[in-house]
Amino acid sequence: MSSADTYFLRPRSGLKAAAAPLALAVALLASPVQAQEADAASPSTDENRIIVTYSRIARPEAQGAAPVATIDEETLANSGQTNVTDLLKQTPALIGSIDNFQAAGTNAALNPGTAGVNLLNLRNLGSARTLVLVDGRRHVSGVAGQAGVDINTIPLALIERVDVMTGGVSPIYGADGVSGVVNFVMKRDFEGLDLRAQQGISDFGDAESTLFSVTAGRNFAQGRGNIAAAYEFRREESVAFSDRPGGRDDAFTFVQNPADVGDDPTVPDFVPLQNVGWADSAPGGAVITNSLFYPLFRGDGEFYQLSTLLPGGLSVGGDDTPVAGYAGDLQPQSEHHTFNLSLSYDLTPAVRLFAEGKYVDTNSRTEAQPSFDLLAYIPADNAYIPDTIRPFIEPGYLAGLGLPDGVLVSRDNFDLGRREERLDRSLWRGVIGLDGDLTDHARFEVSYVYGRNETTYVSGNRRIMDRYYAALDAVDEGQFLTGTPNGNIVCRSDLSPGFIEPFSLSDVLNGGMFPSPETFAFGDGTCQPLNIFGEGVADQAAIDWVVADLDNRYAIDQHVVTAYVSGDFGEYFELPGGPVGFALGGEYRKERSRFTADPLGTQTVFGSDTIGVLDDGVLLADLAGSFDVKEAFAELRLPLLADRPGAELLEVNAALRLSDYSTTGSSTSWSVSGQYAPVADVRLRGSYAKSVRAPNITELFAPTATTLASFDDPCSPINVDAGTQYRAANCAALITGLGVDYATFDYDSSPFAANLVPGLAVGNDTLDQEEAETWTAGLVLAPRMVPGLTLSVDWYDITITDAINTATLQETADFCVDAPTLDNAFCQNITRSGTTGYVSDYILSPENVAFFETAGADITLAYARDLGSMGTLDLNVTAGYLDKLNFLPANGGVVDDDRGEVGAPKWSGYADLTWSLDNWTVNYGVQYVGDQLRYGHAAIEADPDIVAPEYLVIDSRFMHDIRVQYTTTSDEWSYFAGINNFTNEQPTLGDVNSPTGWRGRYFYAGLRLRTDALPF
Repeated sequence: MSSADTYFLRPRSGLKAAAAPLALAVALLASPVQAQEADAASPSTDENRIIVTYSRIARPEAQGAAPVATIDEETLANSGQTNVTDLLKQTPALIGSIDNFQAAGTNAALNPGTAGVNLLNLRNLGSARTLVLVDGRRHVSGVAGQAGVDINTIPLALIERVDVMTGGVSPIYGADGVSGVVNFVMKRDFEGLDLRAQQGISDFGDAESTLFSVTAGRNFAQGRGNIAAAYEFRREESVAFSDRPGGRDDAFTFVQNPADVGDDPTVPDFVPLQNVGWADSAPGGAVITNSLFYPLFRGDGEFYQLSTLLPGGLSVGGDDTPVAGYAGDLQPQSEHHTFNLSLSYDLTPAVRLFAEGKYVDTNSRTEAQPSFDLLAYIPADNAYIPDTIRPFIEPGYLAGLGLPDGVLVSRDNFDLGRREERLDRSLWRGVIGLDGDLTDHARFEVSYVYGRNETTYVSGNRRIMDRYYAALDAVDEGQFLTGTPNGNIVCRSDLSPGFIEPFSLSDVLNGGMFPSPETFAFGDGTCQPLNIFGEGVADQAAIDWVVADLDNRYAIDQHVVTAYVSGDFGEYFELPGGPVGFALGGEYRKERSRFTADPLGTQTVFGSDTIGVLDDGVLLADLAGSFDVKEAFAELRLPLLADRPGAELLEVNAALRLSDYSTTGSSTSWSVSGQYAPVADVRLRGSYAKSVRAPNITELFAPTATTLASFDDPCSPINVDAGTQYRAANCAALITGLGVDYATFDYDSSPFAANLVPGLAVGNDTLDQEEAETWTAGLVLAPRMVPGLTLSVDWYDITITDAINTATLQETADFCVDAPTLDNAFCQNITRSGTTGYVSDYILSPENVAFFETAGADITLAYARDLGSMGTLDLNVTAGYLDKLNFLPANGGVVDDDRGEVGAPKWSGYADLTWSLDNWTVNYGVQYVGDQLRYGHAAIEADPDIVAPEYLVIDSRFMHDIRVQYTTTSDEWSYFAGINNFTNEQPTLGDVNSPTGWRGRYFYAGLRLRTDALPF
């Protein structure tokens, strides 16, 4: 895992961190939580509708061998959260989920098409390995080529409860659930009216949230039928990095220690400094005019206030562009409209028809970092160079580079518009089916689910590079033609077709080429001269000519047909513990995804098939892929003993699923579980499962496309000590073997090193299925001497082999030299120049090479007490202990231990206390996030003095919430208000999000109407 402050240190790239093509990049992609035992949850009042997350066998109560953490409707309401993901992330098992922070700013730009998308990540094993269900059925994906469900498309007001279960569910529900399942159980057969309105705002006066929902339902046909309609509106306003202390210009950022150039082992390598910037780069331009190669002037012609240079291309002070707020938004602006209609009708006393329809319209927008220029060469006769600068242009200082006189400009182009990610999503989902009784001991269900997601994904303010360089090459028309200025500034390409002089010097020196026109023609009169000497001086017509919005589209379709029979053999025989339960069925599923790129995104420079015309050089590619799977499944429940001395309960369960994928062939998943209660107060339980995950569409079918990415070269002097014990020796052998003098190799200190490295990204249609082995063991205590108390402790252990992994350029470079030898898959996928030693090419492709393992404990406590005249008290506590979280990127590599690093604390949890008296309810919640390492284990082990001891660990935090509600005597109207994080806990020094989140203290208030009678 990356260090806590990595987000602030933008990589050198076109973002400044370039994204891979959407088709591949995306896949290479809690407030009061009542985590109580499944057997403590209240079953539905509809005895024919018992949704048991871990089984299709209906039971009189939700009691099973597998632990299930449940977050119910009351807990959702008490949290004050309007974003369900923010709530679920407080469950230890889901702490690594993708919330709005990961779906905003540069994070979103690096994962195209994901702005505003929230994905659950169970056990920190990846969202692709977390199966999200709605009423036990699959839901259409929120991202092209993936199976991940956007949690924003599940209406908050209709959630009855959320069940979270670890591992072992593939035999029951199919692929994608190797880490577990999260099942949203929705309200059904609703009668009456439910209206809710809520408004919230942060202590900083921003992050406004609005929620309005209305649900109305009515029974008809003498109670045989029910129809219910619901509408929900939810909006969250955007928040920028600069709106928080950790994102302001004077924020502390951890950087290479300028006082430790020689790497003194007694001096910390990284220190927190204020006013950190990007060296010699400014919003209005940093202009180099002489052989000293540092800027003497700002773009507006004033003298440049120089900074103190730091290693790695950073600086302190001066006119340099600040690092802290560079990445754009902390949260996107999102607006969701959800319409839901459900119908239930008893065709006969034994058969029911049910149908559901949902439409969700979502609009999300976020700003990322701006485009930038690094050492852009501009000829001396450029008409916009300020007169104060011209006399200082040193004659011949660029001659050694083969260039006429001119200036070099490094600039962060805020005034051309930050990159934008704008998504307009339309999602439809329909369910229709029949269920009912076959006999007194057997039930059936047949259902069909159709889902479709249509998304327009706009990547805004993208520079078109042939136009950009042509517009920069602006000359005085009279001066150029006659030698006498006439004040008419035009593009040189309109006067002298055939070449464009400005270009990025650093790119050319690393193999780039002069851009030739592809999106316009020389002399066609369309070119608009662009002035970049100063901030905000460019003509809008010129900006409009050199930037564009890419209008990409994707569509996802899902079809699922499921049929099964469940029941028991009670009419034939029973075991001493009761009748044997069973479920037997089949399922057919088809998934299809299509991504259509904007034609401009697929256009190449001068006919090249390796680089695009846009500022990040990425060449997008259309993607179309599909697969189907036919499955048969069975479950068996054997209640061996019950209500016997020494055996209050003894039960064994088994499940089997046979699958046949059109892409990867057949597979078998199975599980066994059991529980034993010697007395009613104590129950032991355990399970073992073999599960699978089939590769998704992007992993399989992504076409070959170009990508540009930035990275920190692990062999550069400032990074060589930050890896494994093998890195230094491997780097020396690797660079020396190319014929390059390793003693002089220093990628990060070279002003001419490539800021973007071109490579290829491609899917892999030979991928096989991942395999997971999961076991759990637990103890549940419900002592009769303490009525209302339930305590459980469950251990889980998950191992995933043949895991699909697509290494990024950074990971490829790191893993290559961090392995015991250079003979590994990562070194084979990366090419270095024999002249400079710099990375010149690479291939990113998914492979079945990775290994994951995690283990830990879930601890829950639920206690309810009637205090008589003092009301009632409910306490729920959930805690998670992480024992291991290991990742092996490929055979022959080194295990990456992520336990205790940022995002994976050893301990985390939540306690929720509710007191009710008459019309009043007071809820108090406290969330705990344990200690986390600021840097990874490998970096610390290789470099013990990486940071001062007081900064090595991000200390644990407690966040406190309070909510008060008053309900009228009629029990219809409720009024509530609350404060989340009322002690205003803030992120750690040098960070804007860890460990408390970025929001700070948050206030909300609202009202709710609930009545069983419709007013119409």
